[in-house]
Amino acid sequence: MRFAPSPTGELHVGGARTALFNWLFARKHGGAFILRFEDTDVERNRPELIEPILESLRWLGLDWDEGPYFQSQRLALYREYAERLLEEGRAYPCYCTPEELEAKRKRALAEKRTPLYDGTCRRLTPEEREALERQGRRPAVRIVAPKEGVTVVEDVVRGRVEFDNRELDDFIILRSDGRPTYNFAVVVDDHTMGITHVIRADEHLKNTPKQLLIYRALGATPPVFAHVPMVLAKDRTKLSKRHGATAVLEYRERGILPEALVNYLARLGWSHGDQEIFSREELIEKFSLEAIHPSPAIFDEEKLLWLNHHYIKTGDPRRLGRLVREFAVKKGFLSEEEAQGVGEERWARVVELFRERKRTLVELAEAAVPFVVPDPERVEYDEKAVATWLTPERAPLLQGLLGTLKDVPEAEWTAPQLEARIRAWLEAQGRQLKELAQPCRVAVTGTDRGPGLFETLEFLGKAQTLKRLERALQLVEKQP
Repeated sequence: MRFAPSPTGELHVGGARTALFNWLFARKHGGAFILRFEDTDVERNRPELIEPILESLRWLGLDWDEGPYFQSQRLALYREYAERLLEEGRAYPCYCTPEELEAKRKRALAEKRTPLYDGTCRRLTPEEREALERQGRRPAVRIVAPKEGVTVVEDVVRGRVEFDNRELDDFIILRSDGRPTYNFAVVVDDHTMGITHVIRADEHLKNTPKQLLIYRALGATPPVFAHVPMVLAKDRTKLSKRHGATAVLEYRERGILPEALVNYLARLGWSHGDQEIFSREELIEKFSLEAIHPSPAIFDEEKLLWLNHHYIKTGDPRRLGRLVREFAVKKGFLSEEEAQGVGEERWARVVELFRERKRTLVELAEAAVPFVVPDPERVEYDEKAVATWLTPERAPLLQGLLGTLKDVPEAEWTAPQLEARIRAWLEAQGRQLKELAQPCRVAVTGTDRGPGLFETLEFLGKAQTLKRLERALQLVEKQP
């Protein structure tokens, strides 16, 4: 198997799914997963994108067994194979200039014909070729294509697809500057690398008859082809920036876990019964080409967030805590020093407090800040929550709570014991918990949303809770 991206853009979810399908098939059958870059398009290549593509694959856990190979470093190999076809009469040199080819194309369009090459140089005599060489013309190399019959593609996903050979022309396989065309380089690479199965986007199906022609010319056995459907947006148009994030690393920055994205991408166009959640091991075991659907797959971000929430709820709290800490710094919620000052165990506990409610690592990091920030002065108050719950008439209740909590021994600062103490104190005052819960929550966290009140107080600890209550009371006193 091989994954062969072009470094002309970031690795998007469609390409990542293609890579994943190839990786799964290779791992299931004990094969090799080869990575190569198709980088012979000098005008469009952006070498600076190679590392982000590699980083995307590493983050997804799609390790490769060979490569990365670069087509730009294999030009001598393509020339060697082109010369072999020339010697065998399966290809010929073409001396037509770009201007002449453009004139032929315009004439064909004007006559309402498909603009195929007319075979001018196929009919040249050795003397005519020699004369063109003396003019300084550098030839390209064209394949000798059949003019009748059909080329059949037996595709695992699409079934039998026939192409009329009259729609094939003697296409160029090697440009006059020595660079191979896409179809020729792909075939030479796949042949020399021993590729047995090609899983790729169905936009490449139209290239397959040309590639089969090259395989036949080389006397080589073509691989098994499986063309997978496109990934479309919910409005059934091509997935693009206007629909939100499309690049793999964008999803990483938004706090999506790699296992969630892998699980989601695997289910885009492939299924195993009604099962939605798969471990990596299950995906390898159950994946098959025959279960890929030929119709386009619809990218539903809500479904991805649902899966991400599942992996947040069930993941290792320590690992998630480390990731949340990274996001807290990256997003500017905490300084590096503040984040590192919070122990790993505490980050893991904060994850356990919030993971039932938060769908991304960024949401977790943002929610964690008031729980881990060491300085009570750094707790930011939500203005609406303050206006609703930290009002002067609630000050006596908060003051009484402060006095009650000061008497709680450190050893008894647990959620169950705090609940018992606070409920007993409220009952003695003739008050109910609902009168206190939200004012207290806002006082110690700055917001009226979060985990249970007693779990929050236990997590913050006695010293932090008292300091935050005192600060909140000062805030209340300043109100007009």
